[in-house]
Amino acid sequence: MALRVLSCCSRLVLQHELALLRGQIQADCFKCRAGAKRHLLSEDVVKLQDFQQRKLAVAHQVSGSKCHYFDAINQKLEKNELILKDELKLLLHLCQTHEDMVTARDAIYRYHKENQNVAFGEFKFGPLFMRLCYELGLEDMAVTTLTDQTLKGFFSDCTSFNIAIDMLFTKEYYEGALEVVGEMKSQGVPFNKDTFTVAFATCYKLNTPKSYRICLALMEEGQTKGALIPRHAYCCAVALALKQNDTEQAHLIYSQIMNTDSRLCQSLRVLMLVKAGSMKDAVGVLMAALLCKSSMFVRKLEFSQEVVDALRERSADGPWEVQVEQVLRRLQEAGQVTSQSVDELLCHTPSVKRRPLNILDEGRRSFNSRRTMRPLRSNLLSD
Repeated sequence: MALRVLSCCSRLVLQHELALLRGQIQADCFKCRAGAKRHLLSEDVVKLQDFQQRKLAVAHQVSGSKCHYFDAINQKLEKNELILKDELKLLLHLCQTHEDMVTARDAIYRYHKENQNVAFGEFKFGPLFMRLCYELGLEDMAVTTLTDQTLKGFFSDCTSFNIAIDMLFTKEYYEGALEVVGEMKSQGVPFNKDTFTVAFATCYKLNTPKSYRICLALMEEGQTKGALIPRHAYCCAVALALKQNDTEQAHLIYSQIMNTDSRLCQSLRVLMLVKAGSMKDAVGVLMAALLCKSSMFVRKLEFSQEVVDALRERSADGPWEVQVEQVLRRLQEAGQVTSQSVDELLCHTPSVKRRPLNILDEGRRSFNSRRTMRPLRSNLLSD
């Protein structure tokens, strides 16, 4: 059931709030920060390593100098000649520097101008361009290209926007990330589960009344449309509601989570109970985790140290102080307290989902490639 937390004009509010964010990004917002780690989206989604491997393979197969190829593309641009699909594919796989990306961006503008009415299922260049921006640290180019109205329709897939939002989130450019969310919505690109995760996490990090309203409105709209909102996204919304001191709303959002059997969900549950003053229920959750008899191969449920500290502080000098200390001591002894904060549990890189190796399919693809005599470069650029 959709959350009934906003008025009937919530969609208008959402559109207004997101529109205000577009165009607010300053040039100095995009100074690259060294040592940033990816958050939220796994390699399965971003596919940056896979793209880099393809780039290396293509570079080894291209005959002649890369500079000569870029010179040829620049000449075509100067003469206003048509940029072909395979030419643009190869160009994107050969980009190594900011200067290369400028040429690639110009080629994209030219290509899009001539191919705005492409057939359904046409090759999507957007994710390739965003992965290049991710690899080269070109957050400003990513945002300005995504939001350029002359390229409207070129980034018609949610993957391009998701990669850009994750890239900005990684660098802690949360205002820019939310601007991209607004642009995605204004262009009518449907949200998928990854979009909800990065969008809600961005709202959580901003932690402002405006970002809270946007989060709730996006949630209500997604539920109304029957979209899949993942558990991680709901957890971000719960944490944001708690930061905004809206405990009642946090409980309501938490009730939408189908499976709460995780240390993040249970830590949020205890934190909600602590903030609501429900000490009996909070202690009950911890006791249930202590008494749970599971297989020795199943990891025991853990709770964030931040939650433990909050419970201890709330029970201090009160009737629950002694019992809380006893439970917490047992949890510590059982190794069921993790040093990670709720924020660290929320903003982490998911592990890569391993897929079984299908040897028959691999062999079939190899045979088909030999049978059709397709060159290796064609295979490398096919995805």
